[in-house]
Amino acid sequence: MKKLQTFLTIVFALLTFITFAQDNNLIMYIGTYTEESNSNGIYTYRFNQENGTFELLSSATAANPSFVTLSPDGKRLYAVSEYNDGRQGAYSFDVSEDKVQLSNPIFLPTAPKDVLPRAGADPCHIVSDGKYVITANYTGGDISVFSLDAAGRLQPEVQNIAFVGNTPERVAHIHCIIPTPDKKYILATDLGNNRVYRFCYNKKARKNAEVLTSQRVAYEVSDGQGPRHLTFSKDGRFAYLINELGGECVVLSYRKGKLKEVQRIMADEGGGRGSADIHISPDGRFLYTSHRLKKDGIAIFAIDPEKGTLSKIGYQHTGIHPRNFGITPNGKYLLVACRDDNKIQVFERNEATGELTETPEEIEIDKPTCIVFGKSN
Repeated sequence: MKKLQTFLTIVFALLTFITFAQDNNLIMYIGTYTEESNSNGIYTYRFNQENGTFELLSSATAANPSFVTLSPDGKRLYAVSEYNDGRQGAYSFDVSEDKVQLSNPIFLPTAPKDVLPRAGADPCHIVSDGKYVITANYTGGDISVFSLDAAGRLQPEVQNIAFVGNTPERVAHIHCIIPTPDKKYILATDLGNNRVYRFCYNKKARKNAEVLTSQRVAYEVSDGQGPRHLTFSKDGRFAYLINELGGECVVLSYRKGKLKEVQRIMADEGGGRGSADIHISPDGRFLYTSHRLKKDGIAIFAIDPEKGTLSKIGYQHTGIHPRNFGITPNGKYLLVACRDDNKIQVFERNEATGELTETPEEIEIDKPTCIVFGKSN
C-alpha cells in the first residue's frame, strides 16, 4: 500500500510538471521583410514564457509579411503582403492542430482580379474578429475589408474606404486599425492627416451592405505628430496613442465611441521621428512604446489605475530599429523585433517596477517586424 501511494505521488508530480511545462510553452509567429533579405517570410517558434528559451519549429513562404495576426480561435493566421507596386494583398494560413505548421496559404492577388481584389498599396496592419479581415493600407491611404468563409479563409473584398489629404500638401497614410473594447466601433489612425477616424462596425452586415459606416474624426492630433498605433487599457476606459513623428504618447478617455484627450507626454528620447509600437503589460500596470532612428529603445511608463495617466519610469536601449514588440501572457518577458540588427531581443520584465533587463537570449532572424503569441502547445 505504501509503495502504491509513493508511485501515485510520483505519477501525479510528473503529470503536474508536464501540464506546467505545456502551459508555459507558447507558439510565437514572426513576420518579416523579405525584400533584400534572406527571410523566407513567416516563422513559427516555440517560446517558453517561464525561462525565456525558444525553438524554431517551421517557416512559411510569404512576401513581405510585415504584420500578422491570429483569428480569435487561433486556427488561422492572417498576414499583409506589404508592397506598393501591384503585388500587395493579404495571406490566410491554416494553423495545424499541433500549431507547428502553417499550411494551405491563400494569397489574394493570385486569384482573378474580379474575384479577389487586392488590398490598397502597402498594407501595413491587419486585424480580424473571425468574420472579417481589415487592413490598413499606408501608401494607398485606404482601408480594405475582406469577408471570411465558414472556415475563416479570405474571401473577396467587400468594402474599400479611401481617404484624401485634408490640405493640398497632405497625403493620407492609414497606419493602424483597432476595434474598440465594446466591439461597436473601429478606429483608424491617419499619419498623413494627423487624425484618428471612427467607424460604426456593422458586424452583421448583409450581402452588399457596408461593414464600416458613419465615418467621423474621433480625435484631431497636433500637426506634425503623425499618429501610428493605438491600444486600450484593460478596463477599456482609456486609449493610448503613440505618435510616430512627434514621439508623444497621448492618453485618451473612451466612452461610447468618443475619445477625449487626458494627457500628452513625450515618449521618444532621441528625437528620431520613428516611434513605432505600443503595448500594455498583462496586469495593466505598465505601458511600453518603441522608438527608432535615434536612441533606439523602449520607453517605460507606469499607469495610474484611476486616472489612466502615465508617469515615465525608464528607457531601455535596444538593437537597431525596434519596430513591433510583444509581451508574454504571463508578463515575464518582452520581446523586441530589431529589424536592422536581424534579431529579436529577449528582455525580462520586473513585474513590480515594470523595468526591463536584457537577457543573453536572442533569436537570429532576417528583418523581423512583427511578433504574435499564440496559445500554449
